[in-house]
Amino acid sequence: MKTKKMITTMALTTAVTLGSLAPIHVLNVQAAASFTDVSASAPYQTALEALEKSQVVQGYGQHDFRPSQAITRAELATMAVRAFQLQAAGQAAAWSDVKTSDWFYEFVNAVVGQGAMTGENGSFKPSGSLSQDQLIAIVAKASKADAATLKNALGTAYSGSSAMTRGEAAIVIHAALQVASIQVTEWKAVNPITLQITFSEPLPKEEIDVEKAKANFTFDNGLTPLNIPQLKSGSKSTYILPVSPQKAGTTYTFSYKGKKIGTFEAMTNKISMSSAQQVASDTFEIESKLEDGVTDYGNVVVAYQGKRGGLEFVLDDNNMYNGKTYQLISSMRGKQVTITPENGEPIVASYVPFTQATDGRQAPKFRLPEGQTLKPGVKYTVTSDWSTVANPTFTAKEIAPLQIQTVEQADAASLNVTLSADPKDELFALRSIVLTAADGTKLNATYRLTSRKGAVGTFDLQNGGKLTPGTTYTVAPLGNWATAANVTLTAK
Repeated sequence: MKTKKMITTMALTTAVTLGSLAPIHVLNVQAAASFTDVSASAPYQTALEALEKSQVVQGYGQHDFRPSQAITRAELATMAVRAFQLQAAGQAAAWSDVKTSDWFYEFVNAVVGQGAMTGENGSFKPSGSLSQDQLIAIVAKASKADAATLKNALGTAYSGSSAMTRGEAAIVIHAALQVASIQVTEWKAVNPITLQITFSEPLPKEEIDVEKAKANFTFDNGLTPLNIPQLKSGSKSTYILPVSPQKAGTTYTFSYKGKKIGTFEAMTNKISMSSAQQVASDTFEIESKLEDGVTDYGNVVVAYQGKRGGLEFVLDDNNMYNGKTYQLISSMRGKQVTITPENGEPIVASYVPFTQATDGRQAPKFRLPEGQTLKPGVKYTVTSDWSTVANPTFTAKEIAPLQIQTVEQADAASLNVTLSADPKDELFALRSIVLTAADGTKLNATYRLTSRKGAVGTFDLQNGGKLTPGTTYTVAPLGNWATAANVTLTAK
């Protein structure tokens, strides 16, 4: 697959007016350093200097910027339109306080037409001030920047409710322009469930979020992001993005933050897994090995450096290391495989969270639907639309359920559950227990992911449940994943 490259860039640093409500053409553009009321140590000085170089800011008269003066809604409308190239959409709204002869008329129509600002009861209130939260929300909508990033830009000056000053507005608009200028420069599919995307700058930490990824990275033909983008080790701004399995023969159109980036062809080079085997009565794993040229993403992303205990190395843009090409397994979040019993109907099994490489092996676990188990003596074959398994068949055997030995209170809403042996590989994951009081009151508790320490795992009470001091509860597993003989807990 040939890597795609961006040819065009967005010009986002067009002139922005931060001046008074006088006609724009009579305002004098002043260099930030020449403003007599802006000191070199002012927190907004750097932003003003950068904006001045792009002819963004304007002041009053010859030498005043008035950084402590509240910015008006008309000034912000003009700033947003010119900075983020907002265009008027639809018929202009009729405002009781905005005339066609007003210098800000076109800017108000454009910013309202794009949904970044609104009025109230037919009034736009062009001379009105804005709280910090109001201005941040408007700039975030106009620029598609993350509001948290803009709040962070204000630092200790942020309070949310305070009226936004002209100096603070310069800080926010400068931060928004920096975020908005981050562009996709290269992209390619490296296998059916993994994309590799390079940006012009590193992504802000606020953008490294599952919901943000789903909103920012959009594709047609049903392709969806399934986890956060992970920065590759040794790279400044190249990220691994896990996606749902691509469909062979499909061309996908890729957009980032609403802007169309380009297209790529679905990859059909399935990841090579070595074997499948049973690990519990309802759970199995499929293994891959580094020596076979297959690496889990935990070995090659910054987030997991020194944390997983496995090999760490830097893959180049073609995913090569020391002359060897590696297939890359990205996050298994949301992934499924099919397991088919001999002479039986296929069953779809889902990935068990945080079991991808928890014991140093690349062996993600998959679990049958609730209530179903592997039948001892029956042969099962594992297949998927994103991998091939060299030895995909195993014969199920009887595996005794785990035994709950003790349950101890951690606090009013959580418990520490000890098993008879270390389950390893996070087989606690997605498991639940039920606590029953003498009066029939029941509380359900579910395993807290990644909390296992040897044979002990923390379980959290669900739906706001709390232990009642002095009450004795009988503990039992929900389902057949474990057994419990006369296990009780008296709450403190």
